[in-house]
Amino acid sequence: MLRPDRFLGALRPRRFSLIQKLTILTGTVVVLFMTLFAWVNINNLQKLLVNNTIRDLDNLASTIIRMTRHQMLVDNRIIVYQMINEVANRPGIERIRMINRNGIIVHSTATHEVGQPLDTKAAQCNLCHKPGQALIRPPLLERSRFFTLPNGKQVMGLARSVQNEQSCSTAACHAHAESTKVLGVVDIIVSLDVLKADLASYRNRIILLTVLLIILLGASLTFFTLHLVNRPVNELLRHTARLAQGQLDCEMTPTSNDELGELMRAFQLMTSNLRQARNDLEEWGRTLEEKVKERSEQLQRMQMQLVHTEKLASLGELVAGIAHEINNPLSGILIFSSLAAKDKRLDPALKGDLETISSEAQRCAGIVKGLLEFARDYQPKMTTCDINQVVIDSLRLVECQAVFQNVAILRQLANNLPQIMADQNQLKQVFINIFINAGQAMQDQKRGELQIITTQSAELKGGVLIKISDSGCGVPTEQLGKLFDPFFTTKGTGGTGLGLSVSYGIIKAHGGTIKAESDVGMGMTFIINLPCCAEGNTPPKDTTPTLLT
Repeated sequence: MLRPDRFLGALRPRRFSLIQKLTILTGTVVVLFMTLFAWVNINNLQKLLVNNTIRDLDNLASTIIRMTRHQMLVDNRIIVYQMINEVANRPGIERIRMINRNGIIVHSTATHEVGQPLDTKAAQCNLCHKPGQALIRPPLLERSRFFTLPNGKQVMGLARSVQNEQSCSTAACHAHAESTKVLGVVDIIVSLDVLKADLASYRNRIILLTVLLIILLGASLTFFTLHLVNRPVNELLRHTARLAQGQLDCEMTPTSNDELGELMRAFQLMTSNLRQARNDLEEWGRTLEEKVKERSEQLQRMQMQLVHTEKLASLGELVAGIAHEINNPLSGILIFSSLAAKDKRLDPALKGDLETISSEAQRCAGIVKGLLEFARDYQPKMTTCDINQVVIDSLRLVECQAVFQNVAILRQLANNLPQIMADQNQLKQVFINIFINAGQAMQDQKRGELQIITTQSAELKGGVLIKISDSGCGVPTEQLGKLFDPFFTTKGTGGTGLGLSVSYGIIKAHGGTIKAESDVGMGMTFIINLPCCAEGNTPPKDTTPTLLT
């Protein structure tokens, strides 16, 4: 099986990973900013060192002027020059020169310069002798200069003017006019090697520190990127690869509570939903054959029922026609048998035979009447009625019959039941039929029990339920499905098999349901559910033929 990492490598072209991109971008930004920071620091340090050196040279020049002031007043030039030479022996000082107001070098630690005039147009003189003005007092930084000696050494020079004081103009050695402002210049030249060495040392330290900071920042960013970004993303990629391979049972634990953690939780939820969907599909695949078979059986039963319905509809028409045809000769038989039985000329020995003919003819008339009721598409006449009152009225019509002599009738009629819309005569016909069947089922018992219960229906919202139970012999379970079929009877030759079928049609016409429960030796129970309708409303016409079971 292809590993997830190899699968991802085969799925996409070669490219930089997320951690590589982040490392390169953050490293570039850090290097640029740290380089800029180091460059600014080195430039600032260079300016600081130069400014400090200029101030030191200015202080040194001022010190030389103050040190030699007394000796200059007494015109003791030898001492003055010795003092200058002693100061010039300090490390880093290349030379010290004294230049008079006429630009003549009167003393220099470089003896070959003594007596030479300076070119006022030279770079070192332009600091004071600017075009249009001479011997002005420039700012400190403008009195410094950088240049290279003939031997290639880079140096910095600073000139400090010697001002004409009152003591100088009144000194005994020589006199200067009071109008003269500048008597000369002390020029100090120092080497830049020390400055360069300090600057190079600091620059090296800055570069080293910058490199270390870049490495530390890069390592820190890489570590946190790996921990906070790269690890969750790689986990998501591995999880996605397993999903692509169909491994929907894989689990993924969120590593954080941030957006990536929410994304991982969303992926985990998606995986669970996909796994559940796959399990459902597999379950459907496993049970599809059974469902198809079950549905086929239902369709077959429906088809058989439709065929049966058509047959019953045709049978109903045939029965109605036959019943009408039989009624006419039966009426004649009944009339003429009754007349013959009353005729005085009749031999008394034949009177019993005529009574038998009349009785059997009446029996045939009853059968024909049942056939007509069964086949007739009779629409109920709906009125508002109380189901308890209908049950009580039905009991009054049958409880005095001989089949109920040894039967105890128990009534449990609930109060405050809703009114129903029904044809009371048809409902009485249903109840009487069930009561008589129950009485006949218990007539061989010493003590039978008929229980009648009314309550609110749980099957039909707002409807009523009527439960009629007897303690008779019951019927086998396999015969329960045929109880409401036309012409099916458990009474042998004593029944027509039309009573329950007619009752079923009546209940269906009222929009209700009727079913039977029984076990052999445990009695029979009929459960009827009837809907509750508002007054003035009639249940929809049941277009199903009354022959349907």
